[in-house]
Amino acid sequence: MDQNKVFTMKLSKIYPLLVQKAERKNRTREEVDEIIFWLTGYDKASLQRQLASEVDYQTFFEQAPSLNPKCKMIKGVVCGVRVEEISDPLMQKIRWLDKLIDELAKGKTIEKILRK
Repeated sequence: MDQNKVFTMKLSKIYPLLVQKAERKNRTREEVDEIIFWLTGYDKASLQRQLASEVDYQTFFEQAPSLNPKCKMIKGVVCGVRVEEISDPLMQKIRWLDKLIDELAKGKTIEKILRK
């Protein structure tokens, strides 16, 4: 998929897919939200505002209150690409979130996912 296409996808379309992926593996929407809050600094109210505002993925990450400093600890492969080697900063943030949701779906504990 073209990077620009991913950047312009609506968060309101992507978010349910993230939740669905987790729920298929008996994880919860609350756990997905906790991961998003940890990575981006959003809280429940601000995430809901972003979803209601129909922002695209790029805007969602650009307006993130504070990227977690531990995000540099996120390592691994998503879609055949090592997340720590992605040169585009926005694409790296997107793949970090993908990686964390993958870890959730694979059964990792929240403590490990959030690098506690």
